[in-house]
Amino acid sequence: MNKDQKNEVIELLKGKFSQYNNFYITNTESLTVEQVNNLRRVCFDKNVEMKVAKNTLIRKALESLDAEKYAGVFDALNGVTALMFSDSPKEPAVIISSFRKDNKKTEKPELKAAFVGDEIYTGDAQLANLVKIKTKNELIGDVIGLLQSPAKRVIAGLLEKAKKEGAGEAVAPAAE
Repeated sequence: MNKDQKNEVIELLKGKFSQYNNFYITNTESLTVEQVNNLRRVCFDKNVEMKVAKNTLIRKALESLDAEKYAGVFDALNGVTALMFSDSPKEPAVIISSFRKDNKKTEKPELKAAFVGDEIYTGDAQLANLVKIKTKNELIGDVIGLLQSPAKRVIAGLLEKAKKEGAGEAVAPAAE
């Protein structure tokens, strides 16, 4: 790879890091070609971009954007590295978890680090926490549900009271 090709890859990576607020750094070293192709297909179906690049080029791209901001992920740049870019903070974690379940013989892809929003998660042990992260839409749905809950109880109470009063009036004239 010559210097121009390396600069082209760095610029491409800088564009991806700027475009997405969330990216995962994974180790796919012992996966077969078929498994990697399956993983790429799942990523494509879930709108997650998967890129493989040299660690030094990834590091240079991150350093040129904001070395201080991304300093926590530099230790994860070793061995075979695949990057997963997503708008969703948890979709890559869900993909990794389900891929492992489907391929019981492997513990790969292994999570090296994840940059979600402005938080850095390092190590494969963080995968369970990342799967539990709620997306923006899920949080909005929870808030709407909480806001609707008191109103639903009031309406249900009023309807119940109206039924009781209506039933009481219907029984009273029949008794006379």
